[in-house]
Amino acid sequence: MAKKSAYKKKVEDQGRVVTPRVRPLLPMNPAQENYIECIHRYSQVFVTGPAGTGKTYIAAAIAADMFNKHRIKKIILTRPNIPAGKSLGFFAGTIEDKIAPWVYPLTEVLTERLGKGKYEISRKRNDIEIVPFEVMRGRSFNDAFVILDEGQNLTPHEMKMFLTRIGENTKVIINGDISQHDLKGDSGLKIAIDLLHKHNIPAAHCNFNHDDVVRSGICAAWTRAFN
Repeated sequence: MAKKSAYKKKVEDQGRVVTPRVRPLLPMNPAQENYIECIHRYSQVFVTGPAGTGKTYIAAAIAADMFNKHRIKKIILTRPNIPAGKSLGFFAGTIEDKIAPWVYPLTEVLTERLGKGKYEISRKRNDIEIVPFEVMRGRSFNDAFVILDEGQNLTPHEMKMFLTRIGENTKVIINGDISQHDLKGDSGLKIAIDLLHKHNIPAAHCNFNHDDVVRSGICAAWTRAFN
């Protein structure tokens, strides 16, 4: 049988979604290894610690891999607010357009592991959703992988509302740095973690420290300096 020409193969590839080959997700330190194991073992995982430790990358990578394997039907990305005191109304576009820049670290990983074509098609089908936390009320989640970023900026009431809407076959990752919350009162993330341990709730809490920073040596140095 004659081999297909490179041109013909290129034309055929343009007519279908090509999933890229991605490297297996391997931990870079014991803290990451524990985090990965907890995500696979528990339906809810709270993860805290400084930037640069891989909290966001690992969660998004596992979400993409589960989506590729049809173990979940949806990926939902959310966060409570916009930093630096700017409200959503400050930015142009739809409500998803407004929040998209703030979840770019997550969508970048999804695009990398799903492929640009599959990511864009999944967004159009709402199989991947970017949802500001403020419009999450009244929703419930089934057969989904939900990543809540900047969870330290939820109030206790908001955290309760979020955690009690998780349905069947749904995995939830709540990411945040308790030391960086912008609330006047208590952080809902801290309260939830305290309750998790107090009441033996079947969820996990993974904590990274400054020694777990993997982004770069200079990043780790600045993280320790500002601590």
